[in-house]
Amino acid sequence: MLFKLRLGLFIVGGLAIFVAAVFIIGKQQNYFDQMFRLSTTFKNVSGLEVGSNVRFTGINVGTVENIVIYDTSTVRVDMLIKENVQKYIKTDCIAMIGSSGIVGDRILSITQGSSAAPHVKDGEMIASKEPIETDTIISDLKDTVDKANKFVDKANTFVTGAEQIVNKVNNGHGTAAKLLNDPKMAQNINQTVINLKDATKTLDENMVAAKDSFLLRGAYRRQAKKEARARRIAEKQAAQALAEREKNQ
Repeated sequence: MLFKLRLGLFIVGGLAIFVAAVFIIGKQQNYFDQMFRLSTTFKNVSGLEVGSNVRFTGINVGTVENIVIYDTSTVRVDMLIKENVQKYIKTDCIAMIGSSGIVGDRILSITQGSSAAPHVKDGEMIASKEPIETDTIISDLKDTVDKANKFVDKANTFVTGAEQIVNKVNNGHGTAAKLLNDPKMAQNINQTVINLKDATKTLDENMVAAKDSFLLRGAYRRQAKKEARARRIAEKQAAQALAEREKNQ
């Protein structure tokens, strides 16, 4: 008698677990809801699978029913969506492939459309946006990191070189160090500059004196007369040309 009671409880418990499992699976797969179909196309479904969740405004509203190769470059994705959200999904909504979390399962998300657009009909095709591949993102990040590392290496090389130059200057090595640290050399450079200024001043004074010199005064006067004569001739020719032009007019 006790054995039969235990057997009966075991069978009832097993049936209860089976019914609960069927209910949970059916709920997840929307077997107990009124559904309608939507379709979209992608060039790459990026890991999306049959049974993946379909979300609208962040809420699970359906599942991916079927994924088939439409042609050589297109994959068609068919969705089963709860009928009670059909009035909210507009014809200008866009389907996008995403993930549940950073590294979670792939899902199909439907964006919100405009309020003026009509709602979709059963079996209608909506637009899609191609997913961004994780491999592409990782590759771009790797390239960015490599470039940053190269820049850091160059910066370190520059800093090291600058430190070496500063150390040499501080230790008195090289021409720059002598210029900065040797007072005698700095004094010599200053004296050279002073001498150049004096020489330039003397040259200017000699040129002025040459103009006033008795021997060269005649040469300067003759040059001045030639310039004055050439200027008068040019003015005369210009006046004649102007008169000729007025006469012709």
